[in-house]
Amino acid sequence: MSDNGFKKTTVIRLSVNGRNVCVEVDHTETLLSVLRNRLLLTGTKAGCYQGECGACAVIVNKKLVNSCLYLAIQADGTSIDTVEGLEFNGVGRSLQKSFVNEGACQCGYCIPGMLMAAKEAVRRTKKSDAEAVRCALEGNLCRCTGYTAIRRAVKSAAG
Repeated sequence: MSDNGFKKTTVIRLSVNGRNVCVEVDHTETLLSVLRNRLLLTGTKAGCYQGECGACAVIVNKKLVNSCLYLAIQADGTSIDTVEGLEFNGVGRSLQKSFVNEGACQCGYCIPGMLMAAKEAVRRTKKSDAEAVRCALEGNLCRCTGYTAIRRAVKSAAG
């Protein structure tokens, strides 16, 4: 808040899934809030709000981040990929199909973050070995699948 008791706002410019947008944000507002509430990209899930579960994971300038901890004002001038943008990306489409084919989707709450972590890992490492997949997903929690099907899906898409 500013000295006069009013919240400070700033207009930020970003590219989200290849689309340029301008959004007025409060200086304390998170990227998660902007994506879900302002841009109506609700695929990114709100989980723990502490950066522990990975449900809110998005890619900012080719780096995986927890959007619940990332201030929207930090995103000014960046390129952001969300789960909604996967359909326009070859690796993303492949990951989505593999998750379905391998039965890796149960309740679906963690899946957007898992897909984003997997996409970034595949882009960065180009590996499909078990250790690389495990490391790529270690910041994402799933209470339904036990990870076996998810790891199998990522290996299948990466291989």
